[in-house]
Amino acid sequence: MPFRTQPPLSRLLPAFEAARAALVGLVLLAPAGLANTPVANVLPDAQPRGTATFRFLGLPIYDAQLFTQGGAPFNWSQDFGLKLTYRKGLKQKALVDSTIDEMNRQGNRVPIEGQLKTCFQAVSAGDNYLAVSQGPDKIEFWRNGRKTCTLSFPGIKRSFMSIFLGNNTRSAAFTRQLRGQ
Repeated sequence: MPFRTQPPLSRLLPAFEAARAALVGLVLLAPAGLANTPVANVLPDAQPRGTATFRFLGLPIYDAQLFTQGGAPFNWSQDFGLKLTYRKGLKQKALVDSTIDEMNRQGNRVPIEGQLKTCFQAVSAGDNYLAVSQGPDKIEFWRNGRKTCTLSFPGIKRSFMSIFLGNNTRSAAFTRQLRGQ
């Protein structure tokens, strides 16, 4: 049986360096939708305002972070961003159904279920959604840095965002923390 020798490390370094350069190039040249889009790219002068962890029966479901322009106090008349980072996996149906249920519970107008299905996909632990308001009637949604949809619906900002930031949320303490109060 012939004895095989490994090539000297010095012969492997050029191939390693070339592979590393190609990988760095791919990361730098990736389309903007594939990168983890910072909220500042979508909301000018976005600064964190508050953070909170939403729990159900004591179990953490997601971490929420509110971004306002310049970190200003929360104000419905200003555009803002809300980022949810999930701690556990949830199916698309659970996300859509719970959104509709909460909007109905609060007495808010609900967009068509099909529109929500376009925006929301199943999530795993570590996935995040970013919702950024664009005036009172439009919200852009980003999942893990990739834009998933834009909901245009009369009063959608208040109807949807009230789930997290309204006066009748499931947890007043969560909402106060998220608002940075």
